[in-house]
Amino acid sequence: MSGSRVYLPVFTVTLLLTAGSIAQEKKIQRSDLPAAVEKTVAAQSDGASIRGFSKEKEKGQTYYEAEMKVNGHSKDILMDMTGAIVEVEEEVAMDSLPAAVKEGLQAKAGKGKLLKVESITKHDKLVAYEAVVMTGGKRSEVQVGLEGKPLDHEE
Repeated sequence: MSGSRVYLPVFTVTLLLTAGSIAQEKKIQRSDLPAAVEKTVAAQSDGASIRGFSKEKEKGQTYYEAEMKVNGHSKDILMDMTGAIVEVEEEVAMDSLPAAVKEGLQAKAGKGKLLKVESITKHDKLVAYEAVVMTGGKRSEVQVGLEGKPLDHEE
């Protein structure tokens, strides 16, 4: 019994340290956006319906995300405080993916079902594809590079 008490604080400290390194996201209102970010959102959301906004801190930097629907698919835009677009995640039709990307995503998903695929663009360059996977009632995400191969690191 006493042995299990010794490990509990170590587990708790490890959990807290791990949680501290993950981006902290907070839902916000459009009126909370800095003027430069609002300008980018206005330009990017033309013809889209906005689903919401969030503010997040990652590695000491503050970012703003606009979640929207464009022509029936999701598009999330991540901007820095100056309104510069850092990343865009945009839903992609499964049948429009290159065969190698579909195969790579399915290989990473294993027996899971691919539910939704998004392209990930950073600084105007397509860098990866990410899929939401359903396995045994649980959702997870997998990523592959442009040729469907596993990535060295998550984007």
